[in-house]
Parts: sequence; structure tokens; C-alpha cells
Amino acid sequence: MPPKTRLLQPLLALALAMALPAGRVHATEPGFVDPATLDQVSLPTPVTTQHHGVFNGQRIDYAATVETYATTGADGHPAARLVSTAYIATSADNARPLIFAFNGGPIAASTPLHFGLLGPQRLAVPDDLHADATGFKLVDNRHAPLDVADIVIFDPASTGYSRVADGVAPASQFSTRADARQLAQLVTAWLDRHGRRGAPVYLLGESYGTLRAPEAATQLKAAGTAVDGIILLGQADNILEYAQRRDNIISYAVSLPTLAALGWYHGKVDRRGHSFAQFVDAASAYGRERYLSTLFLGNRASAQQREEVAQALQSFTGLSADAWLKADLKLSKVAYARQLFPGQILASSDGRYLLDAQGNSSSVPDYNAVAERYYRQVLKVPAQAGHYSTAMPTSSDFNAWDWDANTSPFGDYPWVGQLRELLVSNPRMRLLVGNGYYDSQTTIGAMDYLAAQSGFPMDQVRTRYYNGGHMMYTVERSAADLADDIRQMVRRTW
Repeated sequence: MPPKTRLLQPLLALALAMALPAGRVHATEPGFVDPATLDQVSLPTPVTTQHHGVFNGQRIDYAATVETYATTGADGHPAARLVSTAYIATSADNARPLIFAFNGGPIAASTPLHFGLLGPQRLAVPDDLHADATGFKLVDNRHAPLDVADIVIFDPASTGYSRVADGVAPASQFSTRADARQLAQLVTAWLDRHGRRGAPVYLLGESYGTLRAPEAATQLKAAGTAVDGIILLGQADNILEYAQRRDNIISYAVSLPTLAALGWYHGKVDRRGHSFAQFVDAASAYGRERYLSTLFLGNRASAQQREEVAQALQSFTGLSADAWLKADLKLSKVAYARQLFPGQILASSDGRYLLDAQGNSSSVPDYNAVAERYYRQVLKVPAQAGHYSTAMPTSSDFNAWDWDANTSPFGDYPWVGQLRELLVSNPRMRLLVGNGYYDSQTTIGAMDYLAAQSGFPMDQVRTRYYNGGHMMYTVERSAADLADDIRQMVRRTW
């Protein structure tokens, strides 16, 4: 196994977990399926239905179209048959923006974004964290940004209705470039089929999708299609700042704001004299200053300094100074999640939620059933077309995911550099990055570190914190705020 692949093995588990929904819409163990066992899907002609809805106070008449696109591999041979779902305003012209949206995985269906934020119906997750998930219903999604843009949902091969081409091994698509190639070819083919060449194109990716987005945008640019904007939710482009190797002291410093947010939420810290935002900001400042400098000193830090820092970490996180000292001031996010409430675990995707000691939860909505009913009953996809799969495809080859990066120990990952190049080369391009306060998989501090260290032209960039976890839009107020931020972006108000 190449050195770089070995280096990424611990990150693969993180990337897999990042596909899972947050809070009530999360699973402690992902639903996996061997892609070779998936049934074939047959949608030889587009299925189009007419609808209307009220979005951001505006009535929009729109068509929903479910259709198939063929893609090829780098060798030009058939690779996949992708099935997209598009919501297109009846009045749409070539000036109307298009948002191509996708979740993560690697290789996961885009049901969370589809039924949580962007589609005309959303799975209503109540603010009651103890509500029974079986009672969650699809409701009209008044927050969907369909008032300002058409939406195209991308499901990679072996998810949703998308499948690899006949005779193609599913694992042939298990690489960052092959995966992004699917998306780039879908965007190009979709624009051509619908006569929308020249329309503003935005890519919206979540979790692993935030790695897919810059790679696909780079491929699109090389093919002559400029992307007008990228939206990254639960971003992981600087993934090393999320994976807490013991000697990566930056990762501990940038995780402190999230631990502080969780300590505040669970009532483990003294809230007097602070607002929530002030408290988290103070933790962020302490993390990048006194905490980081002490970690840098390591065993050269005096006992007094270490005790002082441990006491401060206790005040920010609610875990005792002794616990911090025993961990050499390096308590990981995973350790924190297990120690804050002995016998229970904070959900990594949304730390507001408590799991049992084995990390299990019974409150997991059946996304597959939700999607199947919706496609059959609302979008009129015939049953004989095949089944919609929300499971993550795996096989004996899955851990050999090809990250396509320099395999030398001196190599680096390309995603931040790709974003920088895209922004610098296209002053019209905009980048919106959003993370949830309670997401310990992709943290707000690492997002801030990305913005500070990336070399991005910051007049083209906005970063946002949202109440919630990895899928912050399961909180309705956050769904509304995020949708408004998307509207401002596509309206070019910044």
C-alpha cells in the first residue's frame, strides 16, 4: 500500500462517517451494501411532473425531472448511468442560476440535502431532541431556494437510482478523480440537454462532497465551463485539521471552540457573564493563543503553565483539569465525547445528542422509505424503474479508495489549492463555507483555520456558523438562515 494511502486509512473512517446525517437524522452504523447486489435501474426516458410551491414567500411553478445520463471513464469507455433529479422553474431562462447539489461519503446518496434543505419537501425534524424519528413527516419546504435558482440533485454511481455501466466494476469509481468526473460530466451533459449553456453554475457539496466540489470544478474549468460559486457545508478540504493525530497540535487548538459549544449546550460550563457566541469566540481566541503555544512547548512547558492551561480548558469544556493533564493537554474530540457523560457518548455528527455507551441510537429515520415513497408518489417514477438506494456501497475494495494525491510522504492534498486557483482565476466566483457549532466531525475552528491559511481572496468568500451539527439544516431556523445565505450568494449581493 503506498505511503499516502496508509496515511489516509484513519481518515477514511472519518470520511465515511461524514456522510451520515446529524442528530436525529444520523446513524451510528452506516447502512452498507455490496454494490454488486444492487438491482439494475431502467429509466430510458425522463420522467417529468408539474408542480407549484411557495418558496421564500414566492409562488413558483416548476417541473420535476428525473432522468438518466451516461458518463465515461478516463479511457473514454462507459463508466456509469447517473440519474439526476432536477427542479426547474417554468419561467426559467438562461440567466437563472443552477445549483448542482450532492452529499458526501465517499459514495453516498444526496437524500439529506434533497429532503433536508433544497427540495420542495423536507423531512421535518422537531427541536425536541427526544422525539420519535418514526413520526417525522415530509412537509412543504418554504425555505428551499427555488425562488432564485433551479436545483439539480446528483447521486453518484451505486447510490440513489445511479448505477455503474454494464460490465464496469463499482470499485473503478472509488477515487476522487473518477467520482468528480461523474459530476463534471453530468453538469456538462445536463447543461447541453436543457439548453442552459451560459447559465450561472453553482456546486453545493456537503462533507466528502466538499472535496468532490473543487475537483469537479477544476475538471469543468479544464473543459470550458466556469463555475460561478461553490457552497461547502461541513467542509473537510483541510482534512488533516479534523483528524486528530496526537502530534498535530493545530487540530487540538482548532477543535476547542466546538468542545466549548458542546460544554455550553450541555450545561457543563459557567454561562454567567457571556452569551453563547462570546463564550465560543473566547474559546477560539484561547485555543489559537495560550493553548496552542503551550502545546508547541510540549514537555518544555512548566508545570505551572500546564496547570493554568488545564484549568482554562476545564472552564471552556466542562471536563476536569485532571482529565486534561492526564491526557497531556491533548483530549481528542472522540475522548471528549466519551468522557463528558460517563456511560454515554455525544454523537459525533451532532453533539447535542446522547447515544448509549456502544454509540447506538434507535432514533434513525428510514431515509430509504422516505425517498422511495416520494419518488413513486410525488415524482411518479414507475416501480419497474428499480429501487432507490440510500445505503453506502462497499466491497472488499472499498478501503482501497484512491485519493489521487501525491503518494509520497512529502505530498499534499489538492483541494485547498484547487479552491484558491479557482477563486484567483475567476474574480466573479464566490465561495460560501458553513459549519454547525455542534459538529465534531468537521469543526468550526478548522473552518476558520482554512479561511485564515488558505490564501483565498477573502472578498470572494463568506464563512458562516449555524446552530446544529453536521447537517445543520435539520434545525429549521438554521435551514432558513442557510437558504438565505445561498440566496445572497446567487443574487450576487456580495
